[in-house]
Amino acid sequence: MSGPADAGGAYSWERSFRLWDTYFALIWLATLVFVLGTGQPGWPVRATAAALLVPLVPLFVRVGRPLLRQDPPDARETLLYIGAMMALFLPSAILVGETRLMTFALVPQCFMTLRMRWALTAVAVISLAPVVGWALLWWPSDQDVFFNGLFALVTLVFSVAVGSYVIRIIEQSQERAALIAELDTSRHEVARLSAVQGALTERERMAREIHDTLAQGFTSLLMLIQAVEAELDHDVPQARRHLALMDETARLNLAEARALVADGTPADLEGSSLPDALFRLAARHAAKIDVTGRIRPLPAGPEVVALRSCQEALTNCRKHAGRSATVGIGLDYADDSLTLFVRDDGHGFDPGAARDGYGLAGLRARAAEAGGTVRVHSAPGDGTTVTVRLPVPPPRSRP
Repeated sequence: MSGPADAGGAYSWERSFRLWDTYFALIWLATLVFVLGTGQPGWPVRATAAALLVPLVPLFVRVGRPLLRQDPPDARETLLYIGAMMALFLPSAILVGETRLMTFALVPQCFMTLRMRWALTAVAVISLAPVVGWALLWWPSDQDVFFNGLFALVTLVFSVAVGSYVIRIIEQSQERAALIAELDTSRHEVARLSAVQGALTERERMAREIHDTLAQGFTSLLMLIQAVEAELDHDVPQARRHLALMDETARLNLAEARALVADGTPADLEGSSLPDALFRLAARHAAKIDVTGRIRPLPAGPEVVALRSCQEALTNCRKHAGRSATVGIGLDYADDSLTLFVRDDGHGFDPGAARDGYGLAGLRARAAEAGGTVRVHSAPGDGTTVTVRLPVPPPRSRP
């Protein structure tokens, strides 16, 4: 049998095996002293009994000790070992009654190495056989036989009770050790899955950030390049204005890239309020903007979501609404919410028949992370309205 495993994989009782060695040595030494020191029987008999006890020490060290450390012990080798121990102990205990003190060192080994049925059998033989053999050999008085038999019976009952209790404790410890090992494995698996999920979440976040910033900026640059190519021959002033807008867009993209790497505030919000950032964004997209409610500073989370949502909605307008579409932006500050509206009077579409693209799916995911909602209202020929509603802290009451 073995005890519970510690974090290093060794069992605690194995680490303190010297305590068991000391116990065995003390019992063996005390038994040898009692055998040699008793007055009866004669010296030759006592010397013979003592001589039978001597091989118990190397037998325990060479065979028994390694078996006690095995988990589980080899059944065949264990039976041979216990049989050899009994072959040395029983004759000595029959010759000299004091040898029975060695029972306290042998009985625990039976419970530690044998199955319960075999352990009970071995313990019964170790406890009762010496008394029976001693009585038949020396024919002591009835009183001595009674007291020695009673002592052997009490020893047997005590050994069975304590041994059974110890085995149950060891089995429970092994179950706890197995449970701890399983929990440790589960903890490592949870940590691994958490790391994987964290990496996937971060990848999705980066994908949304790149889509809402750099990808849109590069799309604007491509459209401006096409416009400049078409205007160079007949409208140079307009081409120059578009070149200036390209320069501004490229610089903004560079600032967004740096903010993205640093995981900082978006470039449009750096050092300015959300309405100011939306005004600049509306100017780049030739959109009208209307801000209502009590304007106040808000936590960075809702402001970033509102800005990114507006960028995504404006990009969709430019892609799908048509060049002639009019775009309007609305920002409403309420006591417990911030609402963004992006409307266009373009071609529109059927939301029930259309599949969410990556941008709209990312917009919904970004708003959901902030505890908000996204609603898209559109119909063929009737334009599109994207509404993003985000929870925000209520304004502080003035004293």
